[in-house]
Amino acid sequence: MAPVIIVLIVLVVLVFIALIKTIQVIPQASAAIVERFGRYTRTLNAGLNIVVPFIDTIRNRIDLREQVVPFPPQPVITQDNLVVNIDTVIYYQVTDARAATYEVASYIQAIEQLTVTTLRNIIGGMDLERTLTSREEINAALRGVLDEATGKWGIRVNRVELKAIEPPTSIQDSMEKQMRADRDKRAAILQAEGVRQSEILRAEGEKQSQILRAEGEAKAAALRAEGEAQAVRTVFEAIHAGDPDQKLLSYQYLQMLPKIAEGDANKLWIVPSEIGDALKGLSGAMGNLGAMGGGSGGGTSSNSGGAGTERREKPSID
Repeated sequence: MAPVIIVLIVLVVLVFIALIKTIQVIPQASAAIVERFGRYTRTLNAGLNIVVPFIDTIRNRIDLREQVVPFPPQPVITQDNLVVNIDTVIYYQVTDARAATYEVASYIQAIEQLTVTTLRNIIGGMDLERTLTSREEINAALRGVLDEATGKWGIRVNRVELKAIEPPTSIQDSMEKQMRADRDKRAAILQAEGVRQSEILRAEGEKQSQILRAEGEAKAAALRAEGEAQAVRTVFEAIHAGDPDQKLLSYQYLQMLPKIAEGDANKLWIVPSEIGDALKGLSGAMGNLGAMGGGSGGGTSSNSGGAGTERREKPSID
């Protein structure tokens, strides 16, 4: 009985192992390559799959999701003989599991080497300045070459990115000095432009201020002259309306003479010829008043008046 039990146990174990090898569960976004006696048979897709145990074997399980592979910095020589280190990142996806398994030994290593050689060909035709400013152009060229070459491997390159471009240290120092000089130049230009605009605005303000001041003074002078003219007209009309005689005018003229002579700056002033007529008229009026006074007082008064008149003339002659 014991050997039979052992045989049954062995058979149960073999059946259990056979069931395990018969049922293959493939995760989502994955694929498996099945070989029968070392030859490709089929590709297992996601889900529950049945294979022949001990005859069919799983050669490779491949992830069909998009993969991101960073490559280490690679030294590349530019057209102007400068060595730059470039880091690249590849985004790829396996589209054909069978081709990725049998068409290339290691598609990751193949993509890396193809990226390096293509990058050296592209950068070799550019100078340093163009290399630093043409990332999109380099990415597009790399993607085109890689996608064409990896298509037969069952690989699709979705994106190629240049993570970093590092020129030599001496070139970095020179570029930093140049950038600092450019920044200082732009700052000086902006400051000078600001000063220029400030001076222009200040000059425009002063110009407008002077124009407005001159216009105000002109208007004020015009209004002042108009007021003086109106005052002269008013006085003239008042004089003519009052109909003054020659005597009153002469008297007013004599009253204005001291005001004409006022001030230290009046060293010389001109007496008009009409003053003689005014004095004659005034003296005539004064003589009439004196005659009226003599007739009423008698001869004695006339002699005394004559003596008084003679005494008044002596100081005037001196």
